[in-house]
Amino acid sequence: MCGITGWMDWNRDLTQHPSILINMTDTLSLRGPDASGTWITPRCALGHRRLSVMDPANGAQPMTRKYGDNTFAIVYNGELYNAPELKKELESRGHRFATTCDTEVLLVSFVEWGRACVDRLNGIFAFAVWNDEEQTLFLARDRLGVKPLFYSYTPGRLLFGSEPKAILAHPDFPAQITGEGLAEIFAVGPARTPGQGIYKNMSELKPGHAMVMDAGGIRISPYWRLESKPHEDDVESTAARVHDLLKDTVIRQLASDVPICTLLSGGLDSSALTSFAAAYFKEQGLGPLHTYSVDYVDNDKHFKANAFQPNSDAPWIQRMTDYLGTVHHAKEFDTPELVESLKTAVFARDTPGMADVDGSLYLFCREIKKEATVALSGEAADEIFGGYPWFHRDDALNADTFPWSLATPERVALLSPEFVDWVKPAQYVQERYRQALSEVPRLTGENQRQNRMREMSYLNITRFMPTLLDRKDRMSMAVGLEVRVPFCDHRLVEYVWNIPWEIKTAGDREKGILRKALRGVLPEDVLTRKKSPYPKTHNPNYLAAVRSWVLDILDDPSSPLLQFIDVKKIRELAASDNGQFNLPWFGQLMTGPQLFAYLGQVDTWLRHYKVSIR
Repeated sequence: MCGITGWMDWNRDLTQHPSILINMTDTLSLRGPDASGTWITPRCALGHRRLSVMDPANGAQPMTRKYGDNTFAIVYNGELYNAPELKKELESRGHRFATTCDTEVLLVSFVEWGRACVDRLNGIFAFAVWNDEEQTLFLARDRLGVKPLFYSYTPGRLLFGSEPKAILAHPDFPAQITGEGLAEIFAVGPARTPGQGIYKNMSELKPGHAMVMDAGGIRISPYWRLESKPHEDDVESTAARVHDLLKDTVIRQLASDVPICTLLSGGLDSSALTSFAAAYFKEQGLGPLHTYSVDYVDNDKHFKANAFQPNSDAPWIQRMTDYLGTVHHAKEFDTPELVESLKTAVFARDTPGMADVDGSLYLFCREIKKEATVALSGEAADEIFGGYPWFHRDDALNADTFPWSLATPERVALLSPEFVDWVKPAQYVQERYRQALSEVPRLTGENQRQNRMREMSYLNITRFMPTLLDRKDRMSMAVGLEVRVPFCDHRLVEYVWNIPWEIKTAGDREKGILRKALRGVLPEDVLTRKKSPYPKTHNPNYLAAVRSWVLDILDDPSSPLLQFIDVKKIRELAASDNGQFNLPWFGQLMTGPQLFAYLGQVDTWLRHYKVSIR
């Protein structure tokens, strides 16, 4: 993976401002620690930071290609898993290649098929291609939004980057936020509404969308969306199809010229990917597969089972490593380094995030990077197959709001009355929820229950899953680790989207069809293990540390956080040992300690980025 950035301008000669492009590019150095490159013309400037994964000796970016008198230039972040097939087809059409990297395949695909090339791509990507003859820039983002792409458009000027920090590095872009952005932070966060860039005048190119900019402005359009259609396969055929798609996807995503591993929790999803990968390694004579897991010091002493986290991972990880013969690396972190990582996670996201759920992943990826450059991870299976508890709990199904965020009233109660009157956070959340429901592609003939489960699937795929994909991208790329997510293969997503709920829950189990598809791939006890999410620390020292952090902020009259919160109520909550936040206020893991950590992250973000309110 890499980091990309760029600047188009019809009002300035960009060749006179190379230092600005270099500064924008340098902000992404952690994403691409192996090389840096820039390309600049009067109207278009492109910057790239490279993490070498395929053909390390070649493939430098920005990459250019000349056809006659015309020049094409590309910056690209991602991986194309069908690059070999595309390359073969392009060669049959007369094209010749100088490298074995997918960047060249993507550039030549654009030259051959133009903007329609995105329909042929299987992978995760964000890229921009300049057509010098047309004086146009084409940008696109992968279908599920695995790779990020932010932009800022004002008449005559476009700035873009893999992360907000690249745009913030431009001297003409101030770090400002409006009431809408604040509502995202304090009511929707750590999720984001699709397209929201949080900062004023910053947006995100939505998944499955493309943009064209020329002298006349920008035009944005979708090239992919979920389509609802009748599912014709029976249970057995469906399970077989899921098995084949997932196996093919994993094998495609094992392509790498650098060390590759899998993340293993002992749960259904990561165990499935690891099993397919281990079998492929054995067939190809690649030696044993390396696997990695994360936990926390003394978690075995403090762990308490609940509906969202029914059991610990350690015994199940051992079960799978013994079963597959992988070389396992168990990484463990203590409270002080976890607390320290909270601020680092903010700088990686450029916004507040998922508190220690972010920070621990950052630490985990940092350790993996010492021994590997690419990892496979099980994100997205629960959104696609309906594995989360809220798919199966009546309180969440009937809540008439985002099911992973049922505590909006309790969150709003902790905000200052003046701030609530201004941004109306509860109303904002409801509007965003209604907006999401209005997008759902309905299927004629479905009953009320089937329709509701389709809504739930859509909400999870388009609203919750991006939060976890953002987390995985930022925390891994902050240490130069590429993490691939096979469950986000668009072929698999398209197929599973239309599997009826009765088949998805075959055997009267969450993700029942996936369990059925994996028979013979995993041991029976792992197949039937109850879902447990990414682990969090249960150490009371962590609660004490983040509570102390928030109390210090409350005692600091210069804190920019104070204007948004009800200080008295936060103090009361800090004294009440979690109070009403014993149940998650976001997702499955974020309870009282994560609330304090999130507030600390907001304060850090406002201070460090010098965010002004507009």
